[in-house]
Amino acid sequence: MLYVRTLICFLFLIFCAPAWAETPPNVLMVGMRLDDLATLDPAEVFEVSGGELVANLYDRLIDMVDGQPKGVLAESWKISADGRQFLFTLKKGMKFHSGKLVTAGDVAWSFERVIKLDRGAAPLLRQLGLTQQNVGLRARAEGDQTFVLDLADPLAPGLVLNILSSYAASVVDSRLGQQFEKNGDFASTWLRMHDGGSGPFKLMLWKPGQGLVLDRFANHHERRPTIERIALRHVAESSVQRLMLEKGDLDIARNLAPDDLERLERNTDVKLLRIPQGGLVYLGMNMKAPPLADPKVRRALKLLIDYDGIARNILKGSKTVHQTILADGFAGALKETPYRQNIEEAKRLLSEAGYGGRLALTLDVRNVSPSLDIASALAADFAKAGVRIDIVQMDNRQLLTRYRARAHMLTLAQWSPDYPDPHATIQGFAWNPDNSDDSPFRLLAWRNGWNIPELTGLVQSAKSERDGPKRAKLYEQVQRTALDGGPYAVMFQDMLVLAHRAGVHNLRPGLTFDSMRYADVTKDGLK
Repeated sequence: MLYVRTLICFLFLIFCAPAWAETPPNVLMVGMRLDDLATLDPAEVFEVSGGELVANLYDRLIDMVDGQPKGVLAESWKISADGRQFLFTLKKGMKFHSGKLVTAGDVAWSFERVIKLDRGAAPLLRQLGLTQQNVGLRARAEGDQTFVLDLADPLAPGLVLNILSSYAASVVDSRLGQQFEKNGDFASTWLRMHDGGSGPFKLMLWKPGQGLVLDRFANHHERRPTIERIALRHVAESSVQRLMLEKGDLDIARNLAPDDLERLERNTDVKLLRIPQGGLVYLGMNMKAPPLADPKVRRALKLLIDYDGIARNILKGSKTVHQTILADGFAGALKETPYRQNIEEAKRLLSEAGYGGRLALTLDVRNVSPSLDIASALAADFAKAGVRIDIVQMDNRQLLTRYRARAHMLTLAQWSPDYPDPHATIQGFAWNPDNSDDSPFRLLAWRNGWNIPELTGLVQSAKSERDGPKRAKLYEQVQRTALDGGPYAVMFQDMLVLAHRAGVHNLRPGLTFDSMRYADVTKDGLK
């Protein structure tokens, strides 16, 4: 009874009270926007906050650490000589939060549910050749400790292992899944709000619109988290997060605007951690719109952008200038930034294309900061060469709907890879096997009308190339082609900026949005 009363008081303080004055040493208080959180089911999660939470609640066969695979549930693995079979041997004695032992059968069932539910995570595992018809044969258990993955075609081993380190390959407690399954839903209704994992933290509470509480899983097979409890509180406004962090009500603030970050630079009680991410901010140019089909017009627009000025005056350290389609940090990524604002050269190119002083374009943009600020800066830059930009503001759902229908002229867009392999990004930007309006493959090249059969073949070759250096060279070739003639003005690489109290240590996020892990985080005063 005492525990229950203590818990009720604790939850009141997290979600209701305006201030703590100082957070308890055994609790990590995190302020962030959680308005995108719709589910905790690893099979259907497809947003940033959901992917991050799944990574802390669920284990995978492997994880990627500094670009190298590290066993989590898997003790070891073997790859056949022809590259078609991956055989994983599981560690013994691992347990789910429910107390059930983790077996290869749980791994096979988890893969099956992702493919057969066919939701957010399914496209990742489908890249391994898994279908609703073959998943039971190609992703199977052989006894309790052996999981076998048979590929339809040989793929680069690094690509396969990177996919298996993603949220799509999270392993779910099959006994709980079968217990709460309804009408063949693989327990997806129950798992949206509950936890069926074996990760270092377990879900204690989720109050939509307010926040979540995670408790450490003391029986985790790999390591016992140092923090006893994580409280993630939904705080929508950047300025409110900053004030709470300054007062000590939060240990970490996650979604701070550039102006708030600038103010915190002067606070000795707060530290800023900047980690490059795999996401990119780019200007998509629809080549189905006649002016943008002309490479001279596309090059002119790239030369009208004040990349450094926007980074310095608007983004203020929250993103870095980057111009190739593969973010820095991925194997084979190029750091070349050949485009600088050159008004006269842009005018010359526009005149040669027949649009000197009389080109009007629309720019679709999400109605949030800093997207609107970037769009305004682009409009001002383009006007210097006589290009009129009409900014069309809309929410993210509307923007994506128009973009996915090729209904835009220009769109200010963002890209985030789902797993830490170059193919996760390269395929999106430079693979388009069918440019027809009814194509089933509607990634970024298709959306912008870029018909590239030769480049598509090159991407396919890189996907199967088992020699790492040769594969990286292929991706370099793809990047240079896109940089020169592609329908994208890539401008910035995402930078995850965490503001935290000086007494918080061992925050180590990685390249992808689901790489924030809390198991190693410590706080001063922790006993």
